Amino acid sequence: MTAIDLRSDTVAMPSPEMRQAMVTAPLGDDVFGDDPTTNRLMEVAAERMGKKAAAFVPSGTMGNLIGIAVNARSGEELIADADSHAFHYETAGAAAVCGVQIRPVVTDAGVMSPRQIVEAVRPRDDPHQPLTAAVTFENTHNRHGGVVWPLDDLRAAADAARSQGLRVHLDGARIFNASVALGVEASEIAACADTVTFCLSKGLACPIGSIFCGSEDSVEEAVRWRKRLGGGMRQVGVLAAAGLIALDHMVDRLAEDHANARTLAEGLAELPGVTCDLRRVQTNLVFFDLQRMPAAMFTDECAKRGMLGAATAPQRMRFVTHYGIDAEDVQSVLKICEEVLTA
Repeated sequence: MTAIDLRSDTVAMPSPEMRQAMVTAPLGDDVFGDDPTTNRLMEVAAERMGKKAAAFVPSGTMGNLIGIAVNARSGEELIADADSHAFHYETAGAAAVCGVQIRPVVTDAGVMSPRQIVEAVRPRDDPHQPLTAAVTFENTHNRHGGVVWPLDDLRAAADAARSQGLRVHLDGARIFNASVALGVEASEIAACADTVTFCLSKGLACPIGSIFCGSEDSVEEAVRWRKRLGGGMRQVGVLAAAGLIALDHMVDRLAEDHANARTLAEGLAELPGVTCDLRRVQTNLVFFDLQRMPAAMFTDECAKRGMLGAATAPQRMRFVTHYGIDAEDVQSVLKICEEVLTA
């Protein structure tokens, strides 16, 4: 029996069309800049983000690290949400690799206000404090439940950052989930940032890879950082081919993931011993809290019944809908959860 896997949208398998495109893609050496499939993906990705240039990177974590390196220098400071991926899940790469300190700011639902940004900027005339160089936003926001920044709020935050002379990086790992939820082009969201990273390997269901976008100068510097980090790859067109299919065919279908997540969240909220904040279920992530058993035990019992989920805290769970999970799977998951909780 194949398990219903809701641990993450990173577990989504590539579509048959992606697999075929990967087999037949024309190839070259991307480090030399002559892989035609990768070059085409970079053109399409930059256009979708409304940026001048783009570079393929192996992971979103590398893309964010490069975004920090490009926008801040060693000894400087980056403002980030206290629950951001860059602060929690990237092994202190900003400090260890770039020499950049992260200043965490506690927010409501991951949305940083203009006032918070201005107040987090260090005084430039105090030699005891680091210089504030940049800010990073996350949209959609993982630890806050996959919530989407209201576009006006994102624009206001970006304007506040730029008024302070800061550069703006956007962790847009799931930016297409945000664009579908808002009903706007991804480029409208990306316009609020100088640089942006988005993942091919999450909701877009590619086997690997992320894209870093920005100005020609920032992408040129990003490619140098990618090489420094060991991320330069050769016939990467076998992966870029899947990305081209994803950008053409996998964006609009994210609405299905959002609908399935909403159905799942509403069903979970009705189960005994479960608390789920439906206001924060805006895309494909569903976080919920358990009152009757530890999350680790709940996860183990669900796995025995053919369903995989992720425990994110002692009493907290995360389910993620994605390509390959349909409405029937959602109903099966709800039945398994009910059985575990009432056993």
